[in-house]
Amino acid sequence: MEQSNNYPPRVIYALDFFIWKRKIVRLCFPDSRVKFVARLEQVPEHAWLAVWGMQTILDKLPASVKVIRVEDGFLRSVGLGADIILPMSFVLDKRGLYYDATQPSDLEVLLASERFDRDLLMRAQALRNRIVDLGLTKYNVGTEPWQPPAASRRLVLVPGQVESDVAMVYSAPGLRRNMELLRAVRAANPDAYIIYKPHPDVVARLRVAGGDEHTALQWCDEVVVDVPMDRLLNTVHEVHVITSLTGFEALLRGKQVTCYGHPFYAGWSLTTDITPIPRRQRRLTLDELVAGALILYPLYFDRRGRKIITPEAALDQLLAWRLEHGGAMPWWRKLSRAAIRQTKSIKHYFKA
Repeated sequence: MEQSNNYPPRVIYALDFFIWKRKIVRLCFPDSRVKFVARLEQVPEHAWLAVWGMQTILDKLPASVKVIRVEDGFLRSVGLGADIILPMSFVLDKRGLYYDATQPSDLEVLLASERFDRDLLMRAQALRNRIVDLGLTKYNVGTEPWQPPAASRRLVLVPGQVESDVAMVYSAPGLRRNMELLRAVRAANPDAYIIYKPHPDVVARLRVAGGDEHTALQWCDEVVVDVPMDRLLNTVHEVHVITSLTGFEALLRGKQVTCYGHPFYAGWSLTTDITPIPRRQRRLTLDELVAGALILYPLYFDRRGRKIITPEAALDQLLAWRLEHGGAMPWWRKLSRAAIRQTKSIKHYFKA
């Protein structure tokens, strides 16, 4: 036996991670040697195995192998993951993942059982306030100005998702299509001014648009494309989502959020849930949710992927990165995006 079942183990096997992610993966396991492998046959019994996302591999593994799932965190970068931009946060989950509502994840267990002390809650409040004051979101993209309509109607934002994302499989027991969501929101809010924002990966043509997404204006009043998410969230009154992280970002800004699926932030008395989540019984405050989701659950890295940092330091670096970025896409990013678009199988490259 190469290692025991105790954590952290001497060796972490990491299956099928792309080269550009590997230095970050090594940072995630500072007390273990990370051994990258391309095939399950290279993973011995009683090993610990890190995999990206919700790869369906458990039925092919020996029962003695312990799996750690790795995924992007909630404050990621200035730019899209589909553009192969290095992330500033990962989450590691030994139970599942935060977007798999079919079973409790480490985040769900943490939110259901953690005793949040006063110092942690004060830290969470300060972190939340700073995120809102700086206007930071997961990807921090968008440059176009936007003004709300002159008429005093209730403004409702509906963010689109990538319909092929596994979150739609694991956290959306009902609606799984953007246009189904938009029709449901219109039916429930006939007099509202409804704004639809396609997913930025779809806008960039790095992921495939949802079914009939070109018909959005039949069900909404406006489609916005390159407007910063923070600008929209600061203006609208409500946000309606399937599982989109935009719902969490709206909660940070004190907005009403209606969930048609089961995202990690639903079921804790902070959202209106179209389908209940009986397993989640605890009533959380917003700062308890922030403490769990943004402080205790993720790992943060400096922008160059050299060391682990605090979430507060990550905010500093994201702000500096955004100021440096200036909103304009550099010429080399345009070239690389064009090359990505020409790739026949984006899923093969990005495993989203």
